[in-house]
Amino acid sequence: MVITYLDIDKVIFEQPAEYQTDRKRVVSLFSGCGGMDLGIEGGFAVHRECLNEQIHPDWIHRPLSGDWATLKPTSFQTVFANDISRAARAAWIPYFSRRHSFDPVFRLDSIVDLVKLARAGDPTVFPENVDLVTGGFPCQDFSIAGRRKGLNSHRSHTGDLLTELDEPTTENRGALYIWMREVIDLLRPKMFVAENVKGMANVSDVLETIVSDFRSIGDGYIVLPRLMNAADYGVPQARHRILFYGFSVASLRSEAKFALTSESAHPDFDPLPARTHAAVSSVTGDLREQQKRQVTVGAVIRDLPEPEMSFDHSQVAFSKARWYGDHCQGHTEVNLDGLGPTIRAEHHGNIEFRRLSKAHGGKIESELERGLTERRLTLRECARIQTFPDDFEFIRKRNLDEFNLSASDGYRLIGNALPPLLAHHVSRRLEAIWPLLFSEVADDSLIPDRSPVSTV
Repeated sequence: MVITYLDIDKVIFEQPAEYQTDRKRVVSLFSGCGGMDLGIEGGFAVHRECLNEQIHPDWIHRPLSGDWATLKPTSFQTVFANDISRAARAAWIPYFSRRHSFDPVFRLDSIVDLVKLARAGDPTVFPENVDLVTGGFPCQDFSIAGRRKGLNSHRSHTGDLLTELDEPTTENRGALYIWMREVIDLLRPKMFVAENVKGMANVSDVLETIVSDFRSIGDGYIVLPRLMNAADYGVPQARHRILFYGFSVASLRSEAKFALTSESAHPDFDPLPARTHAAVSSVTGDLREQQKRQVTVGAVIRDLPEPEMSFDHSQVAFSKARWYGDHCQGHTEVNLDGLGPTIRAEHHGNIEFRRLSKAHGGKIESELERGLTERRLTLRECARIQTFPDDFEFIRKRNLDEFNLSASDGYRLIGNALPPLLAHHVSRRLEAIWPLLFSEVADDSLIPDRSPVSTV
């Protein structure tokens, strides 16, 4: 393992000296357990197969044992996080408290209530001088796996079920992006990055409506929606997400305004990161220049001990729901030599199997011959497929009532999260183009490390 359970309290988040005084302040909304926050900040362990050192030779801070390495931290720092889930807070606070030299703020309030407090004149709700606002506003109402009610959600902003007598309002869960828009209007950051599932593009004019609403904030934001597949960025699963990149018109350099609004976007200004991994072509068997093969599930979880041999609570815990047949969602065995399934925020009965028995169609014969039994993916295995590091706890059995986490909590938090490595690609690309977008310096030759952008 990268960092064993016993080493958790010894982990130190090291910040390069050049970033100590030049931090970009980030407000995180709909934070969950912090997948996007972790990726935006960097400084966490990943499998080296998930990195493409030919494209990004300077990303590694230090190698760890075996096939793992720690990413360099970025110049972004999360100063405020928010979610209505107590489980999210129970995972977020212990982890990010270890990383920061200050006590991070996590507000366990509905974003609707926070905005109303701020609008009523409370200056203590949100921090000042914010550079970036991020948020994965709730996606269940746009997901293919959900009811696809879109903006007419059946749940309120606090997660309560609405009845047929309740009138749809902007406080519905499916319309909570409106309240993210309100926070951006209050804080006026240079940039925002909002995230949601690919399926929202197929729900009647939702994509166009959201882009239009974000563009009308304050003096205006240039909003660029971009589709990303996590597998193209070293994450061992097929996970498609739409990211909305918003740029404050008032903060942008004139050259950046022109480039971001022109029909043929200049590649130096495009926020979409370079794709680092790809599937092997079924026609030629080749990969594009510099790209690596997509990362397999086996590469990131094979070294984990079986639950009964582990000291890591998140590896010990796994769903005991039995197999009901391959016609049911989640009742399949992961392919160790291929991409993992999209890790969903599901309960125990829909978690894929790490290994099926021979009678149920299990194909991992080498493990079955060793006497290993049928079981579902553990919390840690799901977390690794999502690229969370091993020092991130998803189940807690300590005498800290406020921070207790059950296995059900852990599965839900992992499945709801944006893969940290995907978010890291986003932040490193923003870091590279930030001077080009917002710097007062006119000499573009001073801009460091212009990472290549992806071509669609």
